[in-house]
Amino acid sequence: MTQTNIALDPEGYCRASDHPRWNQSVYFNFYDPASRLGCFIRIGILENQRETNSWFAFFRDGRPLFTRINMNLPYTDQRMATGLEVAGMTVTAIEPLRRARIQFDHPDFAVDLEWNAILPMQDAIELTKGGADDGFAKEIAHIHMEGPCTVRGKVRIRGGDVIAIDGKGFRDIAVGPRNWDFIKHYRLAWPIFDNGVSIVATHGMSIDGQHAYIRMIGKDGGWTPVADIIDRNIYEDDGMTLKRMEWVVTGGDGQRYAFTARRLYAWTFPFDTYVLTEHMMEYTLEDGTRGYGLGECGFRFPWAGNGEDGA
Repeated sequence: MTQTNIALDPEGYCRASDHPRWNQSVYFNFYDPASRLGCFIRIGILENQRETNSWFAFFRDGRPLFTRINMNLPYTDQRMATGLEVAGMTVTAIEPLRRARIQFDHPDFAVDLEWNAILPMQDAIELTKGGADDGFAKEIAHIHMEGPCTVRGKVRIRGGDVIAIDGKGFRDIAVGPRNWDFIKHYRLAWPIFDNGVSIVATHGMSIDGQHAYIRMIGKDGGWTPVADIIDRNIYEDDGMTLKRMEWVVTGGDGQRYAFTARRLYAWTFPFDTYVLTEHMMEYTLEDGTRGYGLGECGFRFPWAGNGEDGA
């Protein structure tokens, strides 16, 4: 496999291998409970497909505010290290891996927001025992860096009202193959709790029966490993939209974080024969501590199951 400059600059250009689905992507979300407003933003760049795709979806009070989804745009050679402009939005690294700015200006909607790291971004991929020959390493990603952030700025909605944003959210950076069809199903919980704890918990299930995780716990200024995840999703009747989550994440130090989550908003993002359901969730720990963050699920079609239905 062709070597890349991933370790040097994941926000810059990382030269593609010969994998047809080689991907560089950036992702951002936030929720501000005071304004009840949040977003899901993603840009995926597929160098060998000569394609770019993007999400730009904002919501308030459980309903859409502005949605611009483009899943088959021309390839761009821009990267966020020097300014990435796609479908009207501009994503710029202000301080490498710590601060990023997103701008968008449309007659009916505009944003100027900054994500500022609460914890250092960290690569949290854990592979199964196959190591470098593992299916997830070959088909999903080489690195997947995540980190919680404060998110501040302003949003202008149709009618001219300007809403000040002071919330929190996650961002991620991925480099490597991204073959969605390799994943039978996955589920993800990214809560940012009011007590300063952030959790990254992703469980992937492949079409050949492998399981792999992206998982870590953020607290006290750094990241600690996860020893175990028990993940239970309760879906609406469609089997894809989250109604509730009941998860237990146990740290390498033995500390247990049991939490539930209820849905505040849901949106669906298509990838041809794969679909992601994106949810903003309100999380609650056993002791009553609240938090907010992403709950995400992926589904392969024809229907391959949701991790709860035995398919």
